[in-house]
Amino acid sequence: MSDSCDPLAVLILGPTGSGKTALSLALAGRFNGEIVSCDSVAVYRGMDLGTAKPTCEERARIPHHLIDVANPDEPFTAGEYSRQARAALRDIAERDKLPIVTGGTGLYLRALTEGLFAGPARHEDLRDRLRASASRQGNNWLHRILTRLDPASASRIHANDEPKLIRAIEVCLAARRPMSEVLARDPLTGFRLLRIGLNPPRAALYDRLNQRCDEMFAAGLIEETRSLLNRFGTVKALDSLGYRQARTVLDGAATQDEAIAAAQQGHRNYAKRQLTWFRREPDVHWIEAFGNSHETIHAAAQLVQASR
Repeated sequence: MSDSCDPLAVLILGPTGSGKTALSLALAGRFNGEIVSCDSVAVYRGMDLGTAKPTCEERARIPHHLIDVANPDEPFTAGEYSRQARAALRDIAERDKLPIVTGGTGLYLRALTEGLFAGPARHEDLRDRLRASASRQGNNWLHRILTRLDPASASRIHANDEPKLIRAIEVCLAARRPMSEVLARDPLTGFRLLRIGLNPPRAALYDRLNQRCDEMFAAGLIEETRSLLNRFGTVKALDSLGYRQARTVLDGAATQDEAIAAAQQGHRNYAKRQLTWFRREPDVHWIEAFGNSHETIHAAAQLVQASR
């Protein structure tokens, strides 16, 4: 809950390549703001070319938070993001500056604004048994178990999403009641949230994504990936978009041109999924243009000014 006395926080959301960074920089400069990144890969040090992080000059001009806060071999969960991002929002607001959250990781944004339910701890033995049962019993086995334990959760989880199915079954068994009954979230309080969404024309967005992938590889993404592999090994973070395709070149499974084409397709698919996710966010002021256009910056600035 919030009231009119609470400080404002601006959330800039939209698909990858839509210009969120440019818009956040413009608004931060105009309204004495600081930027809180909402990107599950930008949190990692050394993963620069594949993440389109703000440049060193941009980060020197406007303070940024939640960038380069962990090494690629250190787990960084949505819950940890929520904890650190909320602390950053409070710190920025206490200094009478405008917090601007920007990025495309929908789960991180939801963890920040709605919180995550405090479920029971992981039980690796149970997880191993469930995986073994699923391997023996075949497709839909886990989903059938969850349907018996918790039909409501089963209706929301795809039958092929093994990690979520296992977690839901784990919660049901540990709590001795359906997971849908034990969900307890911790929503963000103490802020008025202004959500601004970017939805540029799809063809132009795809052209921009294709060009950005070309530029990432030309700037040395394969060499950066090789260096990260040498330092940290095949950690989960290096399975993210761009790095995954660069690894196929290093493994000899693809040429550079094939990897670029795969990365371009991956980014286009990701943009579609992001838009689907963000369409479920409440009270979004959608702008049908890129974030670096004068019209977008003007429209967004008017929204911020009206909300202050």
